[in-house]
Amino acid sequence: MTPALVLAAHGTRSAEGEQTLSSLAETVRRARPGQRVELSYLEISSPLLSEVLPAVRGPVVVVPLLLAGGYHAHIDLPDVIAEHRPDAVVAGWLGPHRLLTSALARKLARAGLRSTDAVLLGAAGSSDPAALADVRAAAHQLAVRLARPVTAAFASAGTPTLEEAMERLGSTPAARVAIASYVLAPGFFHSRLVSAGAGLVSAPLGADPDVAALIWHRYDEALRRRRSAAGLNVAAGRA
Repeated sequence: MTPALVLAAHGTRSAEGEQTLSSLAETVRRARPGQRVELSYLEISSPLLSEVLPAVRGPVVVVPLLLAGGYHAHIDLPDVIAEHRPDAVVAGWLGPHRLLTSALARKLARAGLRSTDAVLLGAAGSSDPAALADVRAAAHQLAVRLARPVTAAFASAGTPTLEEAMERLGSTPAARVAIASYVLAPGFFHSRLVSAGAGLVSAPLGADPDVAALIWHRYDEALRRRRSAAGLNVAAGRA
């Protein structure tokens, strides 16, 4: 049986954010017709991952709709899976990846990015240094794509903060600051980016085809790891 794909998003109080994530789930479904795809949330929104996992029969692959590691990836998600579906295969979080870079560059272009703009990659932030490193790696990938410097800035935990980065770039000769929104959907953190005073802020990544392709890539990657590990175990048993 082909494993079902369960998407595990953080959750949001934004109705627009929930609709965007639903649209992303539908884009993922259209990429592989006939394969079961379920959207769930770790908290706040419904349905919760803890409710969806027991309801899905057969093998399951969980793909976290998280752009970086951190508390939700390392604590929340494993706890829910251990309690409700310890047999589930868990994929890696989404970023950094070249497909996200492509989506970010495209959304900046649609928002009206100019060659003279200073660019920030605006992310939620985390208390986990490894998660901040993931975002900085994504900023580096975007800098290579755009052939200009890109600074990672954080709306909550992490340095530089959004305010610090805006102040720093405000003192440079750049005509204006453009923020690449490194969030999946509208909500609290995207609102923080919009209110930071930049010349433009790109739309959230949302239901972008490249994001959907990356989700399936993480799904396939997780299954390959599981099958490889199973093969090694069988080989070790025969030795």
